[in-house]
Amino acid sequence: MADIVFRNVTKRYGGTLAVDDASFTVNDNEFFCFFGPPLSGKSTLLRLILGLEAPDTGEILIGGKPVNAVSPAERNVAMVFQNLALFPHMSALENVRFPLAERRVAEAEIEKRVADVAAKLHIGHILHKPPAQLSGGERQRVAIARALVRDPAAYLMDDPISALDARLREETRVELKRIQRDLGKTLIYVTHDQEEAMSVADRIAILENGKIRQIGAPAEIYDRPASTYVARMLGSPMMNILKSVRGEGGVEAADGTIRIADKAAPADAVEIGLRPEDLKVRPWSDDGRAVEGAGRPARVFEVEPLGGYTVVTLAAGQARLRALLRGQPDIRPDAMVAISCEPARVHYFGQGGGALAR
Repeated sequence: MADIVFRNVTKRYGGTLAVDDASFTVNDNEFFCFFGPPLSGKSTLLRLILGLEAPDTGEILIGGKPVNAVSPAERNVAMVFQNLALFPHMSALENVRFPLAERRVAEAEIEKRVADVAAKLHIGHILHKPPAQLSGGERQRVAIARALVRDPAAYLMDDPISALDARLREETRVELKRIQRDLGKTLIYVTHDQEEAMSVADRIAILENGKIRQIGAPAEIYDRPASTYVARMLGSPMMNILKSVRGEGGVEAADGTIRIADKAAPADAVEIGLRPEDLKVRPWSDDGRAVEGAGRPARVFEVEPLGGYTVVTLAAGQARLRALLRGQPDIRPDAMVAISCEPARVHYFGQGGGALAR
């Protein structure tokens, strides 16, 4: 078992609170992701698990055993650092096999494991080269291979594929998910890329300034964000957050360009959240008649055709909204349109940004 538990863990660096009273459990054989902007505490959490940092308060357990006083070498976790930390005087092959050689694993077993991981990460043809002769992406794959070749209790990865080009990143993250599933090991992954977090993680922890704001499955957090902060973190384009007021039979936003006929809307809602893909955008009637379910007309500000879908930026009163439409609709800048949204797809937020139940 390699479940990892944090109990009220706090870590400060001088006057900076890097981790603020964190309590959570990473389950055995789970692909768990820390996701947040820079300086939100993601890498500090990894360093606490690895043992490179000690918590100021609280307790960390790995496999049910407290490890606050256990050295990094004794924790049996493998780490892929963001800066890779490859040995420059060794070839890629020597870097990959180093953890096994240090543990005096039999030579035949070393060769088998190295060959296996090299095939999975497509690095067999570069193993003879030193790190200085490798591209950034190649060095990153060697660092990942060095971690995978071991048999640790858990794998820790700090933004391990950031140096790869877009196509290779997509391939590698799919491969990492498959490898984790095949190995049956706990893997904790740090990223600032929401697409990576959504695509690979079984569960995500959303961080802000050292605090964990929400933990859950990607779809759960996307569909039921706990706050406006979390709502904006997942989704591209991000969720539209608008000041709202009570109107006749529901709520209004964006100077009346959006009207939601929802009698079950919480009375204490001060903001609404609308996912771009949930917005319906239709041409305004030429004769000036209102479109059913919509408010006042909005103006198309910009159109971004992206092949299978189109991002439309709308000037709605004093607000700017973004809608995500299928295909390439016949919409032009400066056109007048009607905006609507199904009441069931609206998110309500109260004072302070917390999500409200209907």
